[in-house]
Amino acid sequence: MRDFLRFKKVNTPLHDREGQGGGSSISLDEVEPVESIVRHFVTGAMSFGALSIEAHEALALAMNKLGARSNTGEGGEDNARYHTEVDGVSLSSKTKQIASGRFGVTAEYLVNAEEIQIKVAQGAKPGEGGQLPGFKVNDIIAKTRNAIPGISLISPPPHHDIYSIEDLAQLIFDLKNINPTAAVSVKLVAESGVGTIAAGVAKAKADLIVISGAEGGTGASPASSMRFAGISPEIGLAETQQTLVMNGLRNQVRLQTDGQLKTAKDVIIMAMLGADEFSFGTLPLIVLGCVMMRKCNTNTCPMGVATQNPELRKHFEGRAEYVVNYFTFLAQQVREYPPPKEGMLRYIIPL
Repeated sequence: MRDFLRFKKVNTPLHDREGQGGGSSISLDEVEPVESIVRHFVTGAMSFGALSIEAHEALALAMNKLGARSNTGEGGEDNARYHTEVDGVSLSSKTKQIASGRFGVTAEYLVNAEEIQIKVAQGAKPGEGGQLPGFKVNDIIAKTRNAIPGISLISPPPHHDIYSIEDLAQLIFDLKNINPTAAVSVKLVAESGVGTIAAGVAKAKADLIVISGAEGGTGASPASSMRFAGISPEIGLAETQQTLVMNGLRNQVRLQTDGQLKTAKDVIIMAMLGADEFSFGTLPLIVLGCVMMRKCNTNTCPMGVATQNPELRKHFEGRAEYVVNYFTFLAQQVREYPPPKEGMLRYIIPL
């Protein structure tokens, strides 16, 4: 879908300051700085269990260094991380997710969140819940999830206590009572009609709505659950933006999207379609060493990124600094898009 989209050059005074039509540049001083842009980036909901503890903590540390947010996924988080710091930077993920299985969800978990995310569904496998095979559930993961080692952990396909917008509003109300300072977000799937659902979510007093695309899916799910299961995030995002605007609800919520975002072009397209925040899953894992073996759900990741095998985890060489560098470079590319080429006018898009 994204490959078919092109930017249209518009000849306006903003882009005509040098008398060169739509190709003129503006000063970088007029563009949002890198330190501000990176705060619009988040890492996707990838659970401890799907990922190794080393990869999960590296993502949290990196995003906290940037002043951005990482997401626990629906697997909970070791409570020791809530109050642990590395060089003065917290190891706790700012976004705590809850889903149908309620894995690891406790009062302590919720009060240590800056954002609580309700996963109604996910883009990589809409209609199915999260699933972690039993052979990845070791003692520490079972303890974190309040479960039993060796038992497969699968969330029910629908969010089991949400059958209406009223039910969702009640859950949002309950979460805001247990942690009044946390924002509450709701994760929806990019699909036809998602705009109507998003309008109901906004009326239920959510603070943020996530439109999740079909592309992607990490750590625990078999390929058969992820492929050909949804539609592109661009379609769902565009419909959501238009529906919220038409109903006077857009200023009540922030919009976030995910679905194989990798480059400045991806970010800018999503921003033009209405997104305020941008979620990344695959790329941060590649930065940490993932080689795309597509063996995440088999517990045999050779790079120690998506495995609980202690021998394979020894191969993990990722560092939080690598993720920090990636998002910093991406933010810089967004500021200057497209990159200057010899013989080509430079465009700088203000955000």
